[in-house]
Amino acid sequence: MSMSSARLIYRRKRGITRRLKAGWHRGDRLLCLDWTLLRLFPPLRATWALKGTQAVVPITGRNAKRVLFGAIDLQSARRVVLIRPRAGQADAQAFLRALRRRYRGAGWLWLLTDRASAHTAPQTQVLATRLRIRFVWLPRQAPELSAMDQLWRELKRLIAANRQAASIDALAADAAAWVLTLTPQQARRKAGMASKHFWLRKLLQNL
Repeated sequence: MSMSSARLIYRRKRGITRRLKAGWHRGDRLLCLDWTLLRLFPPLRATWALKGTQAVVPITGRNAKRVLFGAIDLQSARRVVLIRPRAGQADAQAFLRALRRRYRGAGWLWLLTDRASAHTAPQTQVLATRLRIRFVWLPRQAPELSAMDQLWRELKRLIAANRQAASIDALAADAAAWVLTLTPQQARRKAGMASKHFWLRKLLQNL
């Protein structure tokens, strides 16, 4: 990363922190939102094979896909996951409704996420306002700032890599279950939130 990019990310991080401090009210919740694509063809990671032989990963030839929308509460480590066929506007909006159902009694939901077109679409923005949801845009050049992105990386390494599931629906169900059954301590650690260098650590201590 260039020095100018690092400075830009630093300024944007400070801008996010200032916005949260200025607009925060008791009862609000801060979550990190991201989605990930699961394919029936498994991603290949480091694996073992007999010396001098090629590792073999059997596949069916049918590369179906599902999208997992996920959010992690940066204060409690509570997680919400929704399985969808794609990552379009209707799917993003369905996830916003699912989030509000899970946080029915909360104040505003602040969602740290990227500027995906499904998030920035006018219809999505109107729905978000109606549901008392505020988007907070993360810098494009810094996916490491997204706790949910870090959780997806662990998911793909442990659940989806090097072997093909019986079906895409089985894979999606196993992936969702893995995210949802982590203990809060496990989720914080795997999402990078437990690190003393987590970029929102000081802010969370004062919310």
